[in-house]
Amino acid sequence: MSTTDPVTMTGLEQMRWVKTYPADIPSIGRLLGMRFEEVEHGRVTIALDTRPDFANPLGTVHGGIAATLLDSVMSCAVHTTLPAGASYTTLELKINYIRAAGPDGQTLTAAGNVIHSGRRTATAEGQVHDEQGRLIAHGTTTCMIF
Repeated sequence: MSTTDPVTMTGLEQMRWVKTYPADIPSIGRLLGMRFEEVEHGRVTIALDTRPDFANPLGTVHGGIAATLLDSVMSCAVHTTLPAGASYTTLELKINYIRAAGPDGQTLTAAGNVIHSGRRTATAEGQVHDEQGRLIAHGTTTCMIF
């Protein structure tokens, strides 16, 4: 019987392992119904289907859903660049909202790409698109590596 020890894995190996998590492990991804679509060195893509629980008082998807998608794909993209034993945290998150999304089951897809990964900091950018390929939001992040 083999066990998985995340501490011995590189960031890319860890994110590929996370992509295959059983559905019963508690996480923000499980809560929101996120699905990892792509995990490569410096790039992560995650999708989710909107639902009525995501609505704000105006009846559109709350901006926090796009913010969470962006934080997830950008920071996970940074994670893929880390050596075994390294960790990180988000220092700064900047988001621009472009258009509203409906809470009617449409798929939102977010992609994050690393811009720079150094010894102490990393930066990444990301975009969220709807099913028609329209830009919903985009952003950047700075992560501290330790």
